[in-house]
Amino acid sequence: MTNLYKTLSLFALLLLIVSCGSDNDTNFTLKGTIKGLKKGVVYLQKEGDSTIVNLDSMSISGQPEFTLKTNLEEPILLYLKLFKNDGEEHYIPFFADKGITEIKTTLNNFNYDAVIKGSKQQDLLNEYTKVMSKFNDQNLDIIQANFLAQRDNDSIAVDSLNKASETLFKRKYLYTIQFALNNKDNIIAPYLALYEIPSANPVYVDSVYNNLTENIKNSFYGKKLSEIISNRNSNN
Repeated sequence: MTNLYKTLSLFALLLLIVSCGSDNDTNFTLKGTIKGLKKGVVYLQKEGDSTIVNLDSMSISGQPEFTLKTNLEEPILLYLKLFKNDGEEHYIPFFADKGITEIKTTLNNFNYDAVIKGSKQQDLLNEYTKVMSKFNDQNLDIIQANFLAQRDNDSIAVDSLNKASETLFKRKYLYTIQFALNNKDNIIAPYLALYEIPSANPVYVDSVYNNLTENIKNSFYGKKLSEIISNRNSNN
C-alpha cells in the first residue's frame, strides 16, 4: 500500500511539473468578456497551411469571462471563435503579440461590438479598419442611391453614381497602399498587402514590399508576400 501511495504521489508530482512547464511555455494571454453569454465554448485559433488550428479553448458556463493562452514566436493574426450551437460561425480576428490582449464584446453582436486592446499591430489595425468602415458606409450610400436611380430610370444619376463608386474604390486602395508604406517597420504592412490589396497593380504591391524594413521582410507575412511576388513574376 505504501509503495502504491509513493507511486501515485510521484505521478502527481510529475503532472504538476509538466503543467507548470506548459504554463511557462506560453507568452501570450487573451483575456475576454462576452456580455450576455451563459453557455458556450471559446477557441483561440490561427490559420494553418490548409486548415484552422486550435491553440486553446475554454468552456463557458455562467461566467462571461475567459482566459486563453498560447506561445507566439512573432506577431500574427489570431481568431477568437465562439461556438454556441446555433449553426453559425462567430469569429473575431485580431493581431496578437507577446503579452496580454483584452477583448470585450457582446453575445448579440459578437464581431461588431468587439473592443480590442493589446498589441501595437492591433492598434494600427484598429486605426485602419476605422477608416475602412467610413469608406464602406459611403459605398452603401452609393449602392442605395444607385438602386433608387435605376428604379426611377435616371440614367444620368446612374452614370454619376457608377463613377463615384469607382473613385471610392480607388481611394480605398490608395489609402491601404499609403497606410502600408507609412508603417513599413510594422508587420501590418505586408499583412495589408497580402489580404487587402492582393489584386492591386503589381507596382504598388512591389513598392510596399521593397520599402519594408529587413526584420519585417523576414517576418511571417513578409516572407509570404515575397513568395507571392516571386510566384507572380515567374508566371509572367
